[in-house]
Formats: sequence, structure tokens, C-alpha cells
Amino acid sequence: MAGTCAHVEFLRAQPAWALALAAVGLLVAARAATRLALWVYAAFLRPGKPLRRRYGAWAVVTGATDGIGRAIAFRFAAAGLGLVLVGRNPEKLAAVAAEIKAKHPKVPEVRTFVLDFAAEGLAAGVEALKEAIRGLDVGVLVNNAGLSYPYARYFHEVDEELMRSLIRVNVEGVTRVTHAVLPGMVERKRGAIVNIGSGSASVIPSDPMYSVYAATKAYVDQFSRCLYVEYKSKGIDVQCQVPLYVATKMASIKKSSFMVPSADTYARAAVRHIGYEPRCTPYWPHSVMWFLISILPESFIDSLRLGMCIKIRKKGLAKDAKKKSL
Repeated sequence: MAGTCAHVEFLRAQPAWALALAAVGLLVAARAATRLALWVYAAFLRPGKPLRRRYGAWAVVTGATDGIGRAIAFRFAAAGLGLVLVGRNPEKLAAVAAEIKAKHPKVPEVRTFVLDFAAEGLAAGVEALKEAIRGLDVGVLVNNAGLSYPYARYFHEVDEELMRSLIRVNVEGVTRVTHAVLPGMVERKRGAIVNIGSGSASVIPSDPMYSVYAATKAYVDQFSRCLYVEYKSKGIDVQCQVPLYVATKMASIKKSSFMVPSADTYARAAVRHIGYEPRCTPYWPHSVMWFLISILPESFIDSLRLGMCIKIRKKGLAKDAKKKSL
């Protein structure tokens, strides 16, 4: 009792502002501890959702012949989903479909659909895709098809063809395919849409010398968030996944590492996160990097990224010059 009374007397002796400051400190600490616990649960303990039972029997995956899209398609096949693989190269599509069937002989069915998102006539192509999937119980859509710069360059160096292709593939393609698939999900009152965004738009404050690419991915991020709010009450989960570097052809990275996972390692985490947060970084080292970036001054990150991109541009120009000399 004496000890308790002493503590009470000590607290009474403190000025009101000190007690208020201590209370705020406790609240901040409790909030930080809660957020850390939730992150650990989501990163390591939270189970993936039963995709077929919760959303539907089929998945549509764009950009399915390489990288993240291809790896996710294999994961979906393992989960027992029928697949509609969308890509521009019919030979590659057929090869991936054959590989999936060989590795997962119990996959219900694998269909392919040829669509070049960068070509003229995208609207007609997506309309044909809509007809091709009519009647299918499409429960999951992954908008993975994407385009980046061949290498870093100043905005005034971006030619008309590249600019048009970036906007058509990364903005118009995502928008039109989502618009084609969504009505069936609304009718069935269930579905999941996963749009592959980029850390260039959501993690780092700027991505100099990739300005158009980063801007198109910022569109994907906001588009996804708005749809998440619009359709959550209709049983449809919309999510933008925000990876940093992944060892893929588009990133021009051949060798994976702890911070740069292979497409398969990323896909394992990506599929487990489907249907949860409206925006997430599935690969946990990337989310740690996101946190570290968020506490550093933006001007420092801007300067660091600009220096990296200037070096990438220099190497790209050297490669171009070498090709022209041959």
C-alpha cells in the first residue's frame, strides 16, 4: 500500500502537460505495437483465401507468358482453378499452357487468348476476350500485362511510340480488361481483381527518368483503390499489389536475390495476399524496405534514385551505340 500511495503522490506532483505527454507516448507506443503485430501476422501467419471456393472456378491472367503473370498462373493451377492465359505471342501461350498441364495434370482446363495490348484495335481485342469468357465462372482476374522503358531516359527523350504504348498497355489495357470481366463478378456477387502496380508509384516519392511509366502505375494504384471502395459491398475484392524489383525480363534482372526475388518466390506471396488489403507489398522484405524509405527525407530518396537512373541511362546508351556500330 505504501508503494502504491507513493506512486499516486508522484503522479499528482507532475504538471498536467507532463502527464498528457506521457499518455500520448503510451498511445503512440501501443499503436506502433499493434501495427507491428498486424504486419507480422499478415506477412508470415495469415492464411491465403480458398480462391476457387470463395471467388469462382476460373482465373484470367494477362501477361501470362513471362515473369510474375506466368508464375501466378502456375500457382492458380495448383489451387485448382481453370485458367484463361492472355498474351501476345501464341507460341509462348501454348508452351506455358503445356507446361502447366504437365506440372499440374489435375488443373481443370487451360485456355489461351491472343491479345497484344500495345497494338491498334485494343478495344476490339478486349471485346473478343469478353466474348471468349462469357459463361465462365471467372472468380479471379490478374492484370499483370505491363510495359516499361527499355532503360532510363529523360522525358524529352521518350519517343511517341513508346509513350503511346506505355499508356495503352498500362492504363487502357488494365481499364478495358477490368471493365470486361467485372460485370460477371457483379452478377455472381463474388470475385477478386488483382492489379499489378509498382513501387515506382507507391513506395518511392518519385521515379525520375521513368516518369511516364511511374505515372501510369500511379493510375493503376488509384484506379484499384476506387474500385475497392465501389465494389467491396458487392462481394468483390480489388487489390493493387506493389512490388519493388523482381527478377523478370521487364526489370532486366536475370539473377534473383533476397531483396530481388524470383517471379515464383514473389508469386507465392502474391497469391496468399489476394483478397485482403486494397494495396499491399506481398513480399515481406519489400514491405520492410517500404517502411525504411518512408522514414527517410524525400529529397534524399529523390537524389539517390536520380543518381541510379542516370547510371542506368548511361549503360543503356552505351548498349545502343554498340548495337549501331555492329
